[in-house]
Amino acid sequence: FEWLQFLREQNLGGILADDMGLGKTIQTLCHLHCEKMAGRGDLPSLILAPKSVVPNWEKEAKKFAPSLKVLALQGPQRKKYYSVLQHCDLVVTSYPVLFRDAEELLNQPFHYVVLDEAHTIKNTASQVTKVAHKIDARHRLCLSGTPIENHLGELWSLFHFLTPGFLGSEESFNRCYRIPIEKHRDEGLRKRLSERVAPLMLRRTKTLVAKDLPPKTEIVRTIELLPKQVELYEAVRAAVSREVHEEISRIGTEKTKLLVLDALLKLRQVCNHPQLLKLPSAQKMKNSAKLDLIMGWIPSMVKEGRKILIFSQFTGMIAIIEEALTREKVKFLTLTGQSKDRGQLCDDFQSGKAPVFLISLRAGGTGLNLTAADTVIHFDPWWNPALEAQATDRAYRIGQKNPVFVYKLISAGTIEEKILMLQQKKRALFEGILEGTPQKLSFSDTDLEDLLAPIK
Repeated sequence: FEWLQFLREQNLGGILADDMGLGKTIQTLCHLHCEKMAGRGDLPSLILAPKSVVPNWEKEAKKFAPSLKVLALQGPQRKKYYSVLQHCDLVVTSYPVLFRDAEELLNQPFHYVVLDEAHTIKNTASQVTKVAHKIDARHRLCLSGTPIENHLGELWSLFHFLTPGFLGSEESFNRCYRIPIEKHRDEGLRKRLSERVAPLMLRRTKTLVAKDLPPKTEIVRTIELLPKQVELYEAVRAAVSREVHEEISRIGTEKTKLLVLDALLKLRQVCNHPQLLKLPSAQKMKNSAKLDLIMGWIPSMVKEGRKILIFSQFTGMIAIIEEALTREKVKFLTLTGQSKDRGQLCDDFQSGKAPVFLISLRAGGTGLNLTAADTVIHFDPWWNPALEAQATDRAYRIGQKNPVFVYKLISAGTIEEKILMLQQKKRALFEGILEGTPQKLSFSDTDLEDLLAPIK
């Protein structure tokens, strides 16, 4: 709070990059409430967040700063509220609404503009990023537990929004910092960049702040695929490998990226469950090693009173798990991009209506507070370790009273083990800048031969 006030006094923008679950929302509300009480907040403040998180801001504001007049701009009726924006203290809306209603929002001056999950504007060329730059506000603030998800250009984009010129032009930043650090592992420059951004970026980790949090145990569970799955994996791998190599020799590596991603996706689907593949032969296969494993776990975990979150990137996989849980008569809730009332689903889980909560990684990786859970299962690994960590931290956050067990299911010898290796590289980049870890970075292009190698 004092740091946020300091930034405002010095007329500086900054990134509150605290670890997930440490209360960035409450800290920001406290700061904006103080601005209002001191008479400085005589204009409304604008909070921009992913659509799924807007209700959370509304709920937290009513709970922790009830004296603030809050307006959530969402849904088809929102247009009629633009005439009263200037009479509100806090306007909360989503990035898609900012883009669609740019004209109305850019006409209103604000005291603060706060970007929640600010990595949404990591791509400097995106239309939303361009509109965000034009917002008329006295002060700017970014909130993000993951200001660097993939590469340093994302950090430049956030600072370009906050204080244009602070890290130079995009071209000079790439030349002076990004290429030497990412490609040539220049430790001196990494340290220099870290020192340069340090005053304007506050990052506390759970170990620093939440001394009262119970322990978190991460368990990587390696699973042997079933014989039929191995056959299918090898058949698909051989076919996609041949196709990818033919296309690379025909049109080059750069133009085949989508084909490569599609090939890798098929292999990942086989690891989860053959039925995720559209092939007739795959559709006939009823079993999956991972599904057999968790269905061996869950009924006994539920009997022990455990509360379980299961994340998968594939909504098709969530549907298959739903069927299996129904057969076992285990109560569950499901949250995907299609779910209507996220808030109610979360409240139902928190109040104990069901012991299992199935969540798609994209829909539920951010903005949920699920401290009733004490077990997190990542059914499939995702390229981005930061996203995975965010998902885990739906349960492992302030308010958690129980030790949390996190299980990552990895199919032995497959592409999933390769993803685990890639995650370590990305984590090194992320920690090296944010937490000053003196670590040599290795961030070369993924070796395709390795990803498409046979099961050992």
